[in-house]
Amino acid sequence: MIHLTQAEKRSDMNDMRSTARRLFDAGVQAADPVAAVTRHLDDLPAPALIVAVGKAARGMAQAALARFSGVPAIVVTNYENAQPLDGAEVFAAGHPVPDESGAKAAQAVIAALCAAQGPVLALISGGGSALLPAPAGALTLADKIAVNNLLLASGLDIRAMNLIRQQLSDLKGGGFLRHAAPNKVTALILSDVVGDDLSAIASGPTAPPIGTAAQAETLLRDANLWDRVPPSVRDHLAQARPAPDLPAACNILIGSNGQSVAAMAQAAGVAHVIAAPVTGDVADAAQLICDQARPGITLWGGETTVILQGTGRGGRNQELALRIAIAAADRGWGDWTCLQAGSDGRDGPTDAAGGIVDQDSLSKIADLAPLLANNDSYTALAQADGLLLTGATGTNVADLGVLIRRG
Repeated sequence: MIHLTQAEKRSDMNDMRSTARRLFDAGVQAADPVAAVTRHLDDLPAPALIVAVGKAARGMAQAALARFSGVPAIVVTNYENAQPLDGAEVFAAGHPVPDESGAKAAQAVIAALCAAQGPVLALISGGGSALLPAPAGALTLADKIAVNNLLLASGLDIRAMNLIRQQLSDLKGGGFLRHAAPNKVTALILSDVVGDDLSAIASGPTAPPIGTAAQAETLLRDANLWDRVPPSVRDHLAQARPAPDLPAACNILIGSNGQSVAAMAQAAGVAHVIAAPVTGDVADAAQLICDQARPGITLWGGETTVILQGTGRGGRNQELALRIAIAAADRGWGDWTCLQAGSDGRDGPTDAAGGIVDQDSLSKIADLAPLLANNDSYTALAQADGLLLTGATGTNVADLGVLIRRG
């Protein structure tokens, strides 16, 4: 048996951390919005208007304007990614909770769509649902914020949340197309949704709605949220009528979580990829990952959920990293490192993309159980030097994970 010195163990651990970060970066790079859009512009006619919405909106618009210089362009993105762009009007808006800036951006988009005199190029990426709030009917921005806060803490998956959001919006669930009519809309879409359902990405502004108002009500009731949403929301859903048929659109998927995981596998050379996207509650997901992990490198993508029961800081990726550390300890694993992070560089309402943990992480945390009970994964990982801080990446294709085991 080979016995490593403490210095050698630290060096080996640093090597594993560096490898995990390199593979994560390869997944993020595969979703580069400039390259993804550029690859799909050759066969498109010159548009009369460009509208880019989401966390990758600026990069996507940059690529489009490089080809279609002089075309009016509107960019709506989150504050971390909002930078001036020549030829575009850039709006910074709130995410994951919508705000007044986003509401103003939504009205600017609606006005531009209604005034367009020719084809519209829509550039859509994850995050657009919160960034472009356009309350339907008599609803207000405060109503949408209240519902969004409840949804984020509910444990509902992104598809269920977006089904509900669509029924409360004037732009989601195909509303973008109605305002653009009769002009043709082509949408290049960067997916942050597991399964790449175009109706769920950014709540589907250029795609048919996921469901109906009745289904939204059922979801809210099943999640014990119906009596907690504003009365105006309950009234709106109860009085909703079937929407008219949508105008046709050309929706093109240009990047996804699966493509990023494939890029990570290529960068690894030899790796085991968990075939199905990792979804569901973080506690269950941690067990699944450790059950399927093999010696060497294991990779996965997906998007998990957390039911918020405390007041701490954190996000699904940070909590999943900690729960993987617990599961690994329960299995008696020796040398290992795990990175779990959001491809957008931001996990929950924190400055961390996620977490990076190893066999020594738990021993550095003073008292983990109450921190997890309070959903305070950020504090726990900070104690273990396990916060992954990447800054905003300018893209968004859900979450990516890397586990490296020695033997």
